[in-house]
Amino acid sequence: MFELHIGSREMSQPSVVLATASYDHTIKFWEAKSARCYRTIQYPESQVNRLEITPDKHFLAAAGNPHIRLFDINSNSPQPLRSFDSHTNNVMAVGFQCDGNWMYSGSEDGTVKIWDLRAPGCQREYESRAAVNTVVLHPNQTELISGDQNGNIRVWDLRANSCSCELVPEVDTAVRSLTVMWDGSLIVAANNRGTCYVWRLLRGTETMTNFEPLHKLQAHDGYILKCLLSPELCEPNRYLATASSDHTVKIWNVDGFTLDKTLIGHERWVWDCVFSVDGAFLITASSDTTARLWSTSTGKDIKVYQGHHKATVCCALHDGPEPSS
Repeated sequence: MFELHIGSREMSQPSVVLATASYDHTIKFWEAKSARCYRTIQYPESQVNRLEITPDKHFLAAAGNPHIRLFDINSNSPQPLRSFDSHTNNVMAVGFQCDGNWMYSGSEDGTVKIWDLRAPGCQREYESRAAVNTVVLHPNQTELISGDQNGNIRVWDLRANSCSCELVPEVDTAVRSLTVMWDGSLIVAANNRGTCYVWRLLRGTETMTNFEPLHKLQAHDGYILKCLLSPELCEPNRYLATASSDHTVKIWNVDGFTLDKTLIGHERWVWDCVFSVDGAFLITASSDTTARLWSTSTGKDIKVYQGHHKATVCCALHDGPEPSS
C-alpha cells in the first residue's frame, strides 16, 4: 500500500502523510518518496515530544510543553486549529481513538487526560502519581495503558472510569515505551535498561487486564526510547521494533523473540519509529538530525530526510486508507 501511494504530491489530500519534529522548534512534512520537505511549521513555544496523525489524515497533533497543538494537514496555515492546555508539564504521549472522536495524552505532570475533539476542555483526567512517559490505547478502544518514570504500568478502564490494573515489571526503572499488538493479544513495555517485558493479554474476557508474563528480552545495552509492534497488514509476519540510545533499531520476530534485523545508519540516539501500514517500511527519527526510511525486509535505509538542524525526536506516518464512515 505504501508503494502504491508514496509518490502523491497532492496538497489537498496526500495519500502518504509523513511528518517529523525536532529540537529546532519546527515540524516538517515530507514527500516520502522524494524526501522533499514541502511544508515547515514553526513551533516556537517549546520542543515537540510526540506527533500523531488523526485516522482520517486531516490533522496532526503535536505534543509539547505543556500543551498539545492540532494542525490542519491539508492547509498552508502556520497556525494551529486548536490548543489543548490543561497539562502543566511536558506532554510525552498523544494518540487518537479509532474514529478520531477523542484524543488521549500523558504528561510528566503525572496525569493521563482524555479530550473530546468536538468539545472544549479536558473531559477526563487520571492520576498516575509519577511522570507519564507513554500511553497506548488498547484495540478494544475502552482501555488506556500508561507507563511512568517510577516503573509503573497502569490500565485505565474508560467504562468504569478507574484504574483496573497496576504492575511494576522492574522497580524504579522507568517505563519508556508501551505497544499493544493490533489484535490485543500482546503488550510490550520497554525500559531505560534496554529490556522489553512481554505479556500475553488473555482473550475471551470482558477486560484485558490479565497480564500473563510471556518473555523478557534484553534488546539493547542502552535506553530503549521506543518499542513498536507491527500492524495488521504485516500478517502473518509479526515484528517488534526497538529504537535505542545505542544508535540502532532492532527488528525482532515476535514468534520466539529472535533478532531479525539490526538497522544501522543513524549516528546518534534513535528516539522514535513508525511502521508503514503493511509493515514493509519503518521510519525512524534520530538525534543526528535526520529521519530515515528503511525496508524491513532488507534492513537497508532507502531514504534520508534531511532538513532539521537539531535532534529529530519524533515522526508520524499515515499511509493507510482512511477509516470507512
